[in-house]
Amino acid sequence: MPLTPAPLFTDVRPGPETGAAYWTETADGVRIRLGVWPLEGARGTVLLFPGRTEYIEKYGPAASEFAARGLATMTIDWRGQGLTARMLDDPIIGHIDRFQDYQKDVAGMMRAARELGLPRPYFLVAHSMGGCIGLRAVMEGMAVQAVAFTAPMWGIRIASHLRLAAWGLGHIMPMIGKGHLNPPGTKVEPYVLSDPFEDNMLTTDRAMYDMMRDQTLAHPELALAAPSYTWLREATRETRHLASRAVPNLRCVTYLGTNERIVHIDRIHERMHSWKGGRLEMVEGAEHEVMMEKPHLRTPIFDDMAKLFFSITGS
Repeated sequence: MPLTPAPLFTDVRPGPETGAAYWTETADGVRIRLGVWPLEGARGTVLLFPGRTEYIEKYGPAASEFAARGLATMTIDWRGQGLTARMLDDPIIGHIDRFQDYQKDVAGMMRAARELGLPRPYFLVAHSMGGCIGLRAVMEGMAVQAVAFTAPMWGIRIASHLRLAAWGLGHIMPMIGKGHLNPPGTKVEPYVLSDPFEDNMLTTDRAMYDMMRDQTLAHPELALAAPSYTWLREATRETRHLASRAVPNLRCVTYLGTNERIVHIDRIHERMHSWKGGRLEMVEGAEHEVMMEKPHLRTPIFDDMAKLFFSITGS
């Protein structure tokens, strides 16, 4: 399927004025939306993998940060979220049949990057669930020169008293035809609408939290809430599988907030300890969305990523 224009909402905290969105189709026939912020004279392109529930517009500010450092940006609405085709009749529930299906979205994104002529070299920046998708992608030879992860989902943080039940139900419910339902305790309303800013698990920056809320209110079609049982099963299987594999020979930096409460912290420390050429940077006082934290926390992260990328290419 050739690239065709897609909507890009720019009414709430847009990125650079060069922004555009496109539809393309994956090898298995899923229509996905891609967002691109080209930059004249760019020294490379960031391929940005969002997390679960996220959408292209949320990364407009990040694209501006990368543009200020000489980098173009491309990002994606994964299957089942944003304006990309939803996987269930109930569009608010996040669902995937097989976690490896996200790699078909990755392939579609890479194909589009080449078709659009986005400047090389390519660098991967992957957040949360995108960090899980991105880890498999680089293990399987994704053509990037370096990678930066932020709070990567290399394991799911579940309270110890709920863990056994969650894992059990995640396997049993799909077997009895109930895999499309959401697990107990999860919400069918977007987090930024159901939870106040105070003590939220995403960011300590009220302006960024307000941006997420305002984007969701202005464009409810972007919203996503609870995952399905099948998503939970597939995510658990994928993170366990990736934990058993060796890391690629690729320069890597991972950023993790000291107040992280969403992903499995120990898995991140274990992985980065074994990553030759990798380093883990703890972000003091930060929550899950370190690229959307207060300016004094996020600015050094963008500076550090750009420094890593350009040190590899010598540009």
